[in-house]
Amino acid sequence: MSRAKQHPTGTPALVALAAAGVAHTVHPYEHDPSSTLGYGLEAAAVLGVEPERVFKTLMTSVDGTLTVAVVPVTAKLDLKALAQAAGGKKAAMADPAAAERATGYVVGGISPLGQKTAHPTVLDETIWLFDTVFVSGGRRGLDVELAPDDLVRLTGAVVAPIARD
Repeated sequence: MSRAKQHPTGTPALVALAAAGVAHTVHPYEHDPSSTLGYGLEAAAVLGVEPERVFKTLMTSVDGTLTVAVVPVTAKLDLKALAQAAGGKKAAMADPAAAERATGYVVGGISPLGQKTAHPTVLDETIWLFDTVFVSGGRRGLDVELAPDDLVRLTGAVVAPIARD
């Protein structure tokens, strides 16, 4: 992995990583709009990475507060577990248009990094199983690989068991 050089360019996620001086690797790939895999599974397949190491970013609402949930692309989000981890009572998926407005990213390219506004973030505990993980780099067809510790630190995340099969 390389450290970003001065004059960061690219998506807000890449700018945030460079500004923080975090070691990361950028993995661009050709997104296929006709793929039926879903964005994260498509990324894993195209990049040749175990799908369990690729995490999807989901925007949710916990008791009315927009909250970021990050889970493996091979799993589903457990809304009840998310609400508990976020210190709330009820969680639901956020409206896609509201998610795009709040993050500055499009659905399928929402990164947990560099969002327009910082939101409470919960990462699934399986993030600790790997030396590096992949998350969206801020657009469809762009993933970024970084150490779990750095992802936790940069997002201020709580780490909890929020994924289910």
